[in-house]
Amino acid sequence: MSAYDAIARLYDPWSRSVVEDVSFYVEIALESSGPVVELVLCPFRSYLHMQTDADRIAALAAARELLVPGGRMIFDVFRPGPDDIAETHGRWLEREPKIFERAEWDTGTRTLTLSVRGPDGETTMSLAWLSHREWRELLKRAGFEVDALYGWFDRRAYRGGEDMVWVARRA
Repeated sequence: MSAYDAIARLYDPWSRSVVEDVSFYVEIALESSGPVVELVLCPFRSYLHMQTDADRIAALAAARELLVPGGRMIFDVFRPGPDDIAETHGRWLEREPKIFERAEWDTGTRTLTLSVRGPDGETTMSLAWLSHREWRELLKRAGFEVDALYGWFDRRAYRGGEDMVWVARRA
């Protein structure tokens, strides 16, 4: 059973306001002028659920196998800044009406234990973050070349301490 099973009825209301990535992914898909594989567009920080490099490489390699030569994979992940951690650590915050989340950050192990609760369920999940250098190395090991690394969905340059939006091409 997945952590998301426990909050299946909460998921859409919980993530309702998280739409900053939608136009980016639509634009990228339209730019491709070819088939788009939803596994190879991996939004909403899904790779953070992977806890080991072996799992990350296996997932990246599986995505690579779906691509034609030169095909692109696009995904987003984060590495929290100190301000993110300070503002959210250990507190229940109302993210959407009657839906709360609590972040427990462990900078030593670079894991986030995220708890979500609302009237229709509750769950706790573990997310692991990496540096941009580590993601770049994993992409290389999985057979990708990095086309771009953005710091947000508006395609601003990555400066560190913010979200990472990766565009990688099958080598």
